[in-house]
Amino acid sequence: MNAQMTDRVQRSFSRSFRTYHDAACQQARIAERLAQDLRKSGAPQQFTSALEFGCGTGFLTQRLCAQFTFNKLTINDLSPEARETADGFGADFLCGDAETVAWPKRPDLIASASMLQWLHDPAAFLRRAAIAMAPGGWLAISGFGPGQYRELVHVGSAAKAPGLCRVEKLVGAVDGLLDVISYGEDERQMRFSTPRKVLDHLRKTGVNGRAQKPWTKSSLLAFSNDYCQRFGDAGGVSLTYHPTWIIARKPDTV
Repeated sequence: MNAQMTDRVQRSFSRSFRTYHDAACQQARIAERLAQDLRKSGAPQQFTSALEFGCGTGFLTQRLCAQFTFNKLTINDLSPEARETADGFGADFLCGDAETVAWPKRPDLIASASMLQWLHDPAAFLRRAAIAMAPGGWLAISGFGPGQYRELVHVGSAAKAPGLCRVEKLVGAVDGLLDVISYGEDERQMRFSTPRKVLDHLRKTGVNGRAQKPWTKSSLLAFSNDYCQRFGDAGGVSLTYHPTWIIARKPDTV
């Protein structure tokens, strides 16, 4: 992201830091699956140096710490409020844009849940991670695919994340650098009583930082009517989540 957009996204997530943990149920489910898949894929119980990007309120941090031990754990987030997460788990905190901050050298685990989609070039980020890891290191990362929030796209929203990509792109990004152990994607729909509740959910999870303009009474009414007409039924309206993920390991000798 450019500096101006990075600043807007950071402010949005900072504003939602107190509401994110309770509202982001899909992100919690994704973090749980990522940690479980990493364990089932044969990752060691102990890592020398682990690096997590986009820690937020600690969904993935908590699950990694429950399943693995770390001689040194560094967690990163764009929002300075996430230092609370680091303090809560005894981790070092690295604040800033994951694409521009200085990474710790040669981690043997690089992990991230529900952050990759905020990068303009997720494939380049994954390649950098693969190169940066120590031999024998592990990669466990999830993002979102092009089906993410498809309802919002169809009603003309410009707030979608810039780095939505298919799981095949995640796999292709590390081809020749890492051995891919597992990968996958899923689609889930959340249900809300009204489009206003959808917007409230987005606000509480901080994912509306790329929205271009504030709502007016008329624009909100038009949005609600269009959303209901396209994606509503007697039970309310839908909002689609499309998580994608990859688990990979770096060869012992490269």
